[in-house]
Amino acid sequence: MSVALPEPAPFDVIRAVDIERSPPEHRWLVEALWAEQGVGFIGGSPKSLKSWIGLDLAVSVASATPCLGQFRVRRPGPALVYLAEDRLDVVRERLEALTAARGLLFGGLDVLVITTPAMRLDLAEHGRRLQATLEIHQPRLLVLDPFVRLHRADENSAQEVAAILASLRELQRRFHLAIAIIHHTRKNAGARQMGQALRGSGDFHAWADSALYLSHEKNGLKLTIEQRAAPAPEPVFVRLADDPPHPVVAPPENGSSPTLQDRIMDTLKRSPDPVPRTALRRLLAVQNQRLGEDLHKLETLGRIRRTALGWSR
Repeated sequence: MSVALPEPAPFDVIRAVDIERSPPEHRWLVEALWAEQGVGFIGGSPKSLKSWIGLDLAVSVASATPCLGQFRVRRPGPALVYLAEDRLDVVRERLEALTAARGLLFGGLDVLVITTPAMRLDLAEHGRRLQATLEIHQPRLLVLDPFVRLHRADENSAQEVAAILASLRELQRRFHLAIAIIHHTRKNAGARQMGQALRGSGDFHAWADSALYLSHEKNGLKLTIEQRAAPAPEPVFVRLADDPPHPVVAPPENGSSPTLQDRIMDTLKRSPDPVPRTALRRLLAVQNQRLGEDLHKLETLGRIRRTALGWSR
């Protein structure tokens, strides 16, 4: 005798007009750098400050201080990190240095460190353990470093990679958090799009809402930012500052020509009063459309503001 199967439960739906709007300030975890509840990668070759920048992002979110000394935190909260390749005392030293560089007390830093010796995201049991950890601590940001140590799957297999990334996306949606994963780029990546230079399946690039890519250029270490749902700012150059060590945005090496954004900032710096857009266009001898695009990017980064009299730092 056949047994009738229960009717399947339908998926939850909502009318588009009933979806709540998100205020502009709630669209960013870190302005122009990382989307609120965004998932993505910090990618680059070995020795390109990937881990340092991942920790700097965590410290910034936990302390509501600018990431890399420049990018404003919009949605601060606790951060949870797991560094699979570093000893715990090394993790502490780096976090202490990043906190000291901000002039903050280390004891008040709301960064939690996962101490489990191994995490395998392709194992169901480890996925449940990570979910339980997020349930308890409710972080705003999760940093996992590096991806190669977090699984035993074939990174070149779209099917195996997609399963891991889907489980992380589910955690992001369930706990309303951002996830930043440190990952390596291919050797000799060439001139391909930065996201396509990530080692392994093309699903990595397709999955990311926000992504930071580090590349060694003749003018220094370049940080390229990509966003799924927002304009990306101009690339910047970064370096590891000393005493205490911490990553910062730095001018390019070898006396490179300043970008339009650099020239805008320099012009506003030299003026005691706000500068109207028409005056900026005349002083910089630049097309109005290009000037408008860079003014918008600098305003998004929080480096300039618009007043009734013009633009100022």
